[in-house]
Amino acid sequence: MKPGGPAIPAGRDLLAGKVVVLTAAAGTGIGGAAARRCLDEGASLAVSDAHAGRLAASHEDLAGHYGADRVWSAPCDVTSEEQVQALIDGAVARFGRIDVMINNAGLGGTASVLEMTDEQWSRVLDVTLTGTFRCTRAALRQLVAQGHGGAVVNNASVLGWRAQPAQAHYAAAKAGVMALTRCAAMDVSEHGIRVNAVSPSLAMHPFLAKVMPQEVLDGLVTQEAFGRSAAPWEVANVMVFLASDYASYLTGEVISVSSQHP
Repeated sequence: MKPGGPAIPAGRDLLAGKVVVLTAAAGTGIGGAAARRCLDEGASLAVSDAHAGRLAASHEDLAGHYGADRVWSAPCDVTSEEQVQALIDGAVARFGRIDVMINNAGLGGTASVLEMTDEQWSRVLDVTLTGTFRCTRAALRQLVAQGHGGAVVNNASVLGWRAQPAQAHYAAAKAGVMALTRCAAMDVSEHGIRVNAVSPSLAMHPFLAKVMPQEVLDGLVTQEAFGRSAAPWEVANVMVFLASDYASYLTGEVISVSSQHP
């Protein structure tokens, strides 16, 4: 076991033969970890990110490690319906179909309701909630057309359940992602398609430290039962489980990936 946490487990081919589409996959956060875990588990992967340069670097790294035939990428801003549809269409053109959509794209921020502007509120909601809706809609339409089931996995947050100062926009968006997950699952259950979400508490990565004060992050760590934050790959493992056939009877569920005290 590594200091402060366990070692990353070896892949077990949980996604062998599946085609996964993943948003916000560049960088060192949950998306980047999910990309690697999906590939470790045998998937072919279509990765996207709003940052084209960072995406290109991630694509090169993933293709070099896992093989260029298993990785395809396209920039995608989830606030654009056209770019979302192009991502799905491109993945189908490259791999012949899709089996899993992992919606990881989200935007946070820190602002009290007293000072929060309409623009701050709307921007977070457009990326985090409406962006997840756009991607879910496009993926579900493709999965229904294919007629072979499939899965959507959304990234929510414990803030969809719990209160935290200066996070009203983000918490509202993530609560919306939870509700979207439950209702979308009912809309497509007759097609054998599953829609679920993960709800992480605190997964530490460099980008998080840029958008939240260090004293706030330090305080959140003290609330975790293990006395540490999650590694991004620990959240990604639960995403992989929900994407896999091991979760065949789960739909409309939000799985908490958390060690927080009640």
